[in-house]
Amino acid sequence: MATTKNESKVFDPRAWGLPPEAIEGLGERLYEHWDRFADCFTTQTRDTSYYALDYLSGMLRMKTDRHFSGIARTSGNSPQNIQHFMTNSPWSSQEVTTQIRQEIIETPIFAKGSALVLDESAEEKASAETVGASRQYNGRLGKVDISQVGVFLSLVNDGLWTWIDGELFLPESWFAPGMENKRARLGVPPDRQFATKIELGWQMIERVQSEGVPFEWVVGDALYGQSVWLRRKLAGAELRYMLDVKGDVRVYVERPEIGLPVRRGAKGKQPTRPRVLSEGKAVEVRSLSADPETNWTRVWVRSTERGELNDEFSARRVWTWTEGETEPTEEWLLMRRSSDGKVQHALSNAHRESTLESLAWGKCQRVFIECSNRDAKSEAGWDESEARKYPAWEHHLALTILATWFITQTKLEWREKYHRDPELHEQLEVDLLPALSIANIRELLRAVMPLPQLTPEYATQLVVEHFVNRTRSRKSRMKSMSRQQLPT
Repeated sequence: MATTKNESKVFDPRAWGLPPEAIEGLGERLYEHWDRFADCFTTQTRDTSYYALDYLSGMLRMKTDRHFSGIARTSGNSPQNIQHFMTNSPWSSQEVTTQIRQEIIETPIFAKGSALVLDESAEEKASAETVGASRQYNGRLGKVDISQVGVFLSLVNDGLWTWIDGELFLPESWFAPGMENKRARLGVPPDRQFATKIELGWQMIERVQSEGVPFEWVVGDALYGQSVWLRRKLAGAELRYMLDVKGDVRVYVERPEIGLPVRRGAKGKQPTRPRVLSEGKAVEVRSLSADPETNWTRVWVRSTERGELNDEFSARRVWTWTEGETEPTEEWLLMRRSSDGKVQHALSNAHRESTLESLAWGKCQRVFIECSNRDAKSEAGWDESEARKYPAWEHHLALTILATWFITQTKLEWREKYHRDPELHEQLEVDLLPALSIANIRELLRAVMPLPQLTPEYATQLVVEHFVNRTRSRKSRMKSMSRQQLPT
């Protein structure tokens, strides 16, 4: 069957903004990306930046086994050298992420309409001998299990997203008496103190704000939205938030009167703690969304590859108060009802004159943290790392952020430089064309930088190294068991 003119354009790479010269230059582009950060991986005694290039390249090109040994084998390095670079080398992960954020500041598109998205993510671990691992709730598994939890901060804008910071959550049990040796053995900084996930999130927000990262909203799920402490911190810093809350959160529909109760009887103690004095009771937010009198408006937020995001929204002013506060706080309660009837609730300190459209836009930014987490894990190999020590976790995070920033910059610059043929919309009868994905870029990168094929000799050498490592591991375990069996 002959190919029509329209069909030939539909399958023309140039029409999709994929000219051969751009694809052929991907390898050089990755090298230049690493080269800008090479000084970050140089210590006082050694230049180990070439290991960072091999690790970064492995994360982006390999499909599986993106752990220390797997990346070492693919790049032709000794697994011990990669292990040392990631676990023991004293290069600063913060120096890497700080430079990334500086490049973000200098990228014009992020200057307006950006949002910070705060979220946590858990990884299942085989034992508690990994830094931060303990029996805690794992959202991915939906149960309590031995897991390691990181708190991450993403920056999103106009279909672009990338991690920009992260902190390892260390459960309070890791700071119990007698845990000092374990923390030291796994490389936890001696000045590290217990901090909740919410406190870690606030530390990161403060950090990126102080550096000048531009953003207009802070968004997050109910873990963060139900923290009155965090909402008040954000409001005090004049940062606009849109944070999810659960349906059982209580609010006041009329401004409550707060004050000291009248002392009962001449002999009673004078009350010193403020209370709600007015008769109106706090109500659960889900009762407001279920109220037949609530007015719902369908709001178009944006086009998506699956159609349109145009759910029903409703917003009203409410007041929140927590014990110890002398005044109630007025906030927006935003309710979102999707096509399946499910309702989500969020609280915001947006200006009282804000439109429903602007509130709906802020609410719908949180979906991009799922994109950031998915890309970091499935495409950049975040969850394939077998790092046990704290420095290795931080180093792996820095290189993961560096990898996702490479993808984000590539998507942005190709979008600006290589325009798509406008006739594609008409020929395919759609108003939105799919965006270039991290999976697309990785596929192209593998094409121009093919992974090396193992020779029989090198494969044999790897098997021998595996045997040696397993033998040494068993020897170490036997020594440990012998020490435990010595009489006290």
